[in-house]
Amino acid sequence: MLNSEDNKVTISPLDKYNQRLISHVHPQNWVNPQPVDCYDLVVIGAGTAGLVVAAGAAGLDLGLKVALIEKNLMGGDCLNVGCVPSKAIIRSSRVVGEMWKAKTFGIGVPKLIDVDFPAVMERMRRMRAGISYNDSAERFQLLGVDVFLGTAAFENDMAVEVAGKRLKYKKAVIATGARPVEPSIPGIVEAGYLTNETVFSLTVKPPRLAIIGAGPIGCEMAQAFRRLGSEVTVFHRGSRLLNKDDVDASVILQKVFLREGINLILGCEIERVEVTDEGKKVYFQSNNKQNFVIVDDILVGAGRAPNVEKLNLEAVGVEYDKRGIKVNDYLQTSNNKIFAAGDVCMQWKFTHAADAAARIVIKNALFSPFGLGKQKLSSLIMPWVTYTDPEVAHVGMQEEEALNLGIDVNTIKIPFSSVDRGIIDGEEEGFIKVFHPKRTDKILGATIVASHAGEMISEVTTAIVNKIGLSKLSGVIHPYPTQAECIKKAADSYRKTLLTPNTKRLLGWLTKFS
Repeated sequence: MLNSEDNKVTISPLDKYNQRLISHVHPQNWVNPQPVDCYDLVVIGAGTAGLVVAAGAAGLDLGLKVALIEKNLMGGDCLNVGCVPSKAIIRSSRVVGEMWKAKTFGIGVPKLIDVDFPAVMERMRRMRAGISYNDSAERFQLLGVDVFLGTAAFENDMAVEVAGKRLKYKKAVIATGARPVEPSIPGIVEAGYLTNETVFSLTVKPPRLAIIGAGPIGCEMAQAFRRLGSEVTVFHRGSRLLNKDDVDASVILQKVFLREGINLILGCEIERVEVTDEGKKVYFQSNNKQNFVIVDDILVGAGRAPNVEKLNLEAVGVEYDKRGIKVNDYLQTSNNKIFAAGDVCMQWKFTHAADAAARIVIKNALFSPFGLGKQKLSSLIMPWVTYTDPEVAHVGMQEEEALNLGIDVNTIKIPFSSVDRGIIDGEEEGFIKVFHPKRTDKILGATIVASHAGEMISEVTTAIVNKIGLSKLSGVIHPYPTQAECIKKAADSYRKTLLTPNTKRLLGWLTKFS
């Protein structure tokens, strides 16, 4: 998707929307500023983590000198090849999903739904370009950040070099992100394949699309492209979709995918890919049998590698391995003047995780003298969402995790078939699960499967962060009818367990004197 030559970037297709995007996040006429004598903070990488660190430090109006370096596109994966473009095409595909179900609501639609794939992708590019100013070089310059476009490398413990300029620093932050790994499948490089960095450059719908990996990215793209008219085959080593999520959530999503015509090949190993006159032939082993599927394009949605090359980390004693830069719980590297945040060092590879980590870095790097008041990454309560239809949202511990820690856990499960709004919306397959220790109402975690589970999980996250138990949640009034009422039903279910025989006798005694 991206090519760099003399610091120039092109994005395919180079229409007016992508030209507007480039003008914001990697302007071709950008002139790097003259460095100041010494920066309080030099941030390498202008993805979510880097942008939040730079804007947060500069925006405090304390006169801090902040430099931000980006060799590619400001905004990183999220804006350019991740959250923004993927959710834009998912939104278009949801319209098709609604039309498929329209008859059950008494609405007739044509048997043949006309999906204009080029228009879908053009809308995505228009949305992305419109949002891109928030992450632009111009905006950050106006915030008081010195923006440098080019490749950064540490010179020593005091300076970073970029585009022939030397930037001295007191503290530095590495936020260079991660990238898709090249799959080790014989023949796939020769055949050609898509990643999240190239799939959003498509202008023509792939008639037959193979997706390797059934994690969040693979599942989201599988459903979206199927609804937009592609024949989709998903290859996955695991025995179920989203194998890191709740089993019941995987079961529901698998039923939906099969119903929508997605071909699932689970528990398989891909042996090789060959280019034939019929298309790209994907050979695989499943159930001790060899078979093949012929497709037009292959999307690889498995595996990420940290961007640590060319940073010259050895010069500053920053330790790293194939999983990324090594940091402690305060996001400090093995060099106490250098911090890291985001995909380059964290297991949580979410935009909101990078944002939260960036705020920790600001506190620990700039406002924790002698180590006082430092914040820990492990203290974060991290929600995440897979934006399929239905969505799968989770926060806190999973049931299995709690059991492995020796917690005597109880699970409350409320199916959407018992939630009036779920029934009315025709979305009875979903559920909420809440995990809590037996004999206490403390919420350990929760999973929600629903059309807008991502919107609902924040209430549970707020409860966990603020140590609000199920008893208090039971007293929160939820509008009727809403799907979020499932949270109150789960809390009410806990309250009912408190009605022991002794409690009932006490309540009966109280009624006599009331």
